[in-house]
Amino acid sequence: MEAATTSAVEGIDVAEPAGETPFSLALSQDQKDIREWVHGFAEGVVRPAAAEWDEREETPWPIIQEASKIGLYGFEALAQFFGDPTGLTLPIVNEELFWGDAGIGMAIMGTSLAVAAIFGQGTGEQVGEWIPRCFGTPDDVKVAAFCASEPNAGSDVSAVRTRAKYDEAKDEFVINGQKAWATNGGIADVHVVIATIDPDLGSRGHAAFVIPRDTPGLEMGTKVKKHGLRASHTADVFLDDVRVPAANVLGGKEKLDERLARVREGKRGNSQAAMQTFEASRPTVGAQAIGIARAAYEYALDYAKEREQFGKKIIENQAIAFALADMKLEIDAARLLVWRASWMGRTGQRFENAEGSMSKLKAGEVAVWATERAIQVLGGNGYTREFPVERFHRDAKIYTIFEGTSEIQRLVISRAISGMQIR
Repeated sequence: MEAATTSAVEGIDVAEPAGETPFSLALSQDQKDIREWVHGFAEGVVRPAAAEWDEREETPWPIIQEASKIGLYGFEALAQFFGDPTGLTLPIVNEELFWGDAGIGMAIMGTSLAVAAIFGQGTGEQVGEWIPRCFGTPDDVKVAAFCASEPNAGSDVSAVRTRAKYDEAKDEFVINGQKAWATNGGIADVHVVIATIDPDLGSRGHAAFVIPRDTPGLEMGTKVKKHGLRASHTADVFLDDVRVPAANVLGGKEKLDERLARVREGKRGNSQAAMQTFEASRPTVGAQAIGIARAAYEYALDYAKEREQFGKKIIENQAIAFALADMKLEIDAARLLVWRASWMGRTGQRFENAEGSMSKLKAGEVAVWATERAIQVLGGNGYTREFPVERFHRDAKIYTIFEGTSEIQRLVISRAISGMQIR
């Protein structure tokens, strides 16, 4: 059974904000073409392979290679998605890809977090040197990893214990510590690692380092056996006296020293290394969750229109019809929040009410809720692995946990709307 496809709401304009790029829900022809292109790949390549790679719990290298060959995986594609002045292309791409399958989608898009860190914080020279290595080539694809979390530092970024000490004689940093929950950790050709330079400064004393896979002392720990996103590799990363040239500090050592000096004097130190990357990625993560929710909704809708009980289609029962109506309502509402935050981030609007956190919170919780409703619509069939909604539900749950739990997002929002230090 093939699920019907739906598109985002289009054709509604809102009042123009200050700035050169007005917010509009009317997609350009280029955006529509990209959406159809990615959807075709998700429908024809990703979805047919989803169950197999979920069961294997292995990185789907052949599919990543196929994405690279058609130009979907690589810096040129990501630059095009990021370069859209409306900010909407990147969430559109992620929604369609994760509609196909979230595990494979994460295997393809997991590299983008490390790339975002390099692109957002690195010098022009670092961008040119390291981003091509994150992707490799269509004949020899590579992946990258962003390593921020630790066994005792997940939501509490300030608790990072991985330490980087500067060896002035060799102009190198020596890094020791353990990273946890790293997407592509250990198998990545490039690792972007968050480490603390000055523990007394908390998260303001952090820096980001680019570390190649073959660096002595960098080792993969145990691969995590996960509830969902099982086609995406997740593992601990150990750093044992890893020596990194000072040139590998994102932004350069001179800027790092200047920033730390300002912080020690009690002045602002600009964005924190980990939080800057997370803030940029939250609406995109929300779009991934929407893709999962939409896949579940569409499958449940088609199923309800075909399944008969007591002599009629089950969608003719008000309880089922209303459940599906609510699913559609919540998914569209979440998409609007994601698109607003994506546009705000791309056009430099200030997140006065934590709009980025709002989008990720709403989308993640809608994904969990909608996939559970889909299982209920399918009944016993929905609880089996013969039908994909069971996988959709497992994949959705992580979106209320990673890149800021739902509780952390509510904390960020409550602080933004109150102006008070809610704890």
